[in-house]
Amino acid sequence: MSSAKVLLGARIKQIRKARGLSQGELSEHVEITENYLSRIEVGTSCPSLPTLEKVATALEVSLKDLFDFEPFREETREVETLLASAGLEKRRLVLTIAKLILKGE
Repeated sequence: MSSAKVLLGARIKQIRKARGLSQGELSEHVEITENYLSRIEVGTSCPSLPTLEKVATALEVSLKDLFDFEPFREETREVETLLASAGLEKRRLVLTIAKLILKGE
């Protein structure tokens, strides 16, 4: 994950799931379609500021919290540390498994 749009979408999804909300429930609160929310969460659409404000309100977080990407950086550092200590064969196996998992999303 690198682009701000993708990180923003992933962060919204992370908070939504932590709040126990479905995409349908959040999209209803924000008054957008579930399809549009899905596109925001995968990073293919970028919401307007008014929409982001509604999302933050519905998720009961500040607008700033939607842009807190540190949890993703921590996960990336942890994966990098694990991979650095693995041998070549294990790294190849991890890559193969990751590709299989991510293609199924």
